[in-house]
Amino acid sequence: MEDVRTRRGADVASDHHLVVANLKLKLRKNWTSGETAQQRFNTASLRDTDKLNEFKIALNNRFQALQDLLKEEETSMEDNWEDIKEALTSTCQEVLGLKKYHHKEWISIETLDKIKERKNKRQQLTTAEHEQQKSKHKLNT
Repeated sequence: MEDVRTRRGADVASDHHLVVANLKLKLRKNWTSGETAQQRFNTASLRDTDKLNEFKIALNNRFQALQDLLKEEETSMEDNWEDIKEALTSTCQEVLGLKKYHHKEWISIETLDKIKERKNKRQQLTTAEHEQQKSKHKLNT
């Protein structure tokens, strides 16, 4: 809003006032989502060996099925490329998932593994202490 003013209406005797305002609007382009948006897959999860092996197995299965299908039919190079692209993107979608954040990762997979290892050791220690306290309590009673 740039300017707002009140003015008397046509009927001077009433207490109603007209409000006149100047507005400045900025119109934004309406972005369409869908095919134009590039899919980004969570490739950082491939650093984990279990996830990497799962991805390799799934991709090998898809390509093996695709290869068997291509041996049976005569298709053009464009159709072959579309099938390969579809197999790769669908495998990435299923196994890896889409990337949620677009910022630089600040914690590495090795650090996450160390945190998980520390958590497991702490849990083992607390369960061992708990078992000792239970055995002491049983001896005292």
